[in-house]
Amino acid sequence: MPGTDARSGTALWPAQHAGLTVLPISAADHERFAVKNSASITQTPAWGGVKKAWRNESLGWIENGEVIGTALVLYRPVPGTGRSLAYIPEGPTLPWDRVLKAPSWWLSPFLDHLRGQHAFAVRMGPTQPTRYWSTATAKRGLSAEGVTRFSELAPDETYPDGAALQQALKALGWVSLEDESGQFTAGQPRLGVRVDMRDRTPEQLLKNMNQQWRRNVKKSAAAGVIVRQGDLADLPIFHRLYVETGERDGFTPRPAGYFTTMWRALNAGPETVLRLWISEYEGEPLAAALTVDVDRTCWYTYGASTSRHREVQAPTAMQWTSMRAALGRGNWVYDFRGIADTLDENERLAGLLRFKLGAGGHVVETVGEWEFTLSPLWQKAFQTYQKVQAARS
Repeated sequence: MPGTDARSGTALWPAQHAGLTVLPISAADHERFAVKNSASITQTPAWGGVKKAWRNESLGWIENGEVIGTALVLYRPVPGTGRSLAYIPEGPTLPWDRVLKAPSWWLSPFLDHLRGQHAFAVRMGPTQPTRYWSTATAKRGLSAEGVTRFSELAPDETYPDGAALQQALKALGWVSLEDESGQFTAGQPRLGVRVDMRDRTPEQLLKNMNQQWRRNVKKSAAAGVIVRQGDLADLPIFHRLYVETGERDGFTPRPAGYFTTMWRALNAGPETVLRLWISEYEGEPLAAALTVDVDRTCWYTYGASTSRHREVQAPTAMQWTSMRAALGRGNWVYDFRGIADTLDENERLAGLLRFKLGAGGHVVETVGEWEFTLSPLWQKAFQTYQKVQAARS
């Protein structure tokens, strides 16, 4: 018999609602559904193996004995409490066109299950697109007077289903995690840059890059920069460059063990998913990057470089090699991942946007990350805990 919430009387586990059940499923069933339905890498069982510090669970939406949706839930525990934050990065993987017709029917049993797992809040990030800006439009935005954010720049295309999902979540009591500045307070960014590669040749990709990119590609080749694909034994090279990048750019780098765990978890299957690229000049590693292949998309996940020998353009050579290799593997998209919501050229992160656009990328906005509070008391306690931890760091 399922347990019940003493306050609401709602069934907790298994969570059912008019023929729909949300309950744990096997990793094999989860993987099959994720592959068939183009799930993000962060919504696969393998990603649970990357996040060792979080308890993970594969959930399925079951209707008439069939899996019709999945979620990889990562539970972040609050020490000494038995309570946790439930996080679903870039998910769940659901038929969102059906969800929009009856959002409560789909999400209520999901929340019931998470209550039964003693989660005090839920964060999720559906990847449904909401708006699109072409390369040319985004570049114009960078130079337009009075335009400082993408929300102030007319998009080339809008996606009504994405906007409808945002409204539906808001109506059900979910809260957007975007703050007033347009930056995310947690999790995955709402805006990203992608390069279309489908049916293109390397020559066409290069032609679609801006003049600076093409010049730097030629410069690195003339200087004799060599890019090679590394393996597990080369991760320390990446990490040294990554730590240097963190010191230069002002972020706290992840420990070396995190990337070893990532490598082993994502490459545990029969096919290589995670790749390491190392750009060298006269035998010295100057830049490195990790990329992940998922559903004909190559994700540029982590990049690192040194300040030495900038003139030979080692990072550009590395990106260009990685892009050509991704194209050769049959990928349709090269995903440069997240950007800040800024079009202000005086902002430091605007330079990163210009670099990604220079590769021929366009900007896509997604629904973003949303949070639902299951226990206001424990949510407040968690926020206090976070503030204490931040003050100590």
